[in-house]
Amino acid sequence: MGRVSPDSTGANRAPDPSGDDEVAAPARGPRLFWWVLGIAAVVVLVDQGTKWWAVTWLDDGRTVPVIGDLIRFVLVHNPGAAFSIGTELTWVLAIVAAGAAVVAAVFAWRVRSVGWAIAIGLLLGGALTHLGDRLFREPGFGRGHVVDFIGYGDLFIGNVADIAIVAGAVMILILTVRGIAPSGRVPADS
Repeated sequence: MGRVSPDSTGANRAPDPSGDDEVAAPARGPRLFWWVLGIAAVVVLVDQGTKWWAVTWLDDGRTVPVIGDLIRFVLVHNPGAAFSIGTELTWVLAIVAAGAAVVAAVFAWRVRSVGWAIAIGLLLGGALTHLGDRLFREPGFGRGHVVDFIGYGDLFIGNVADIAIVAGAVMILILTVRGIAPSGRVPADS
């Protein structure tokens, strides 16, 4: 059976049950809950600030090319989800955004990995700002339309919260593939 020995950080490594090699014990570092909340707050502030700018400067229907026709600023009020799916189900999307925010906040309490803290913070911020749009924007409580203004060619129009959600999801995929747990535990062969 393998022996317990300190690794380069001074933490003990648990023996591998097979006795062949040592595996890292779960990290015992501090929870990064406040990091998650801070990142989420930054996403909300940046998203809502850019939406304020878009409503103020693009409300007259103009289109502002950023990178030719590839990236442009154009204002739309989206009652649906991605690609305007579910435009008649705005209240359901508000419930989904609220549920996603609650799940992300509860999950955030256990996070001890900086990568996971960033990813969950991005997801939480995106969910909260979309929830805020659904609750407080026109046409009314629970039926509000999300402000989208970043046009990607002829594919779709999104916002900063969408970018944060996609970045958070990609980070989670990468962390999962690399075997990095939310607790900060990494594979033994790393």
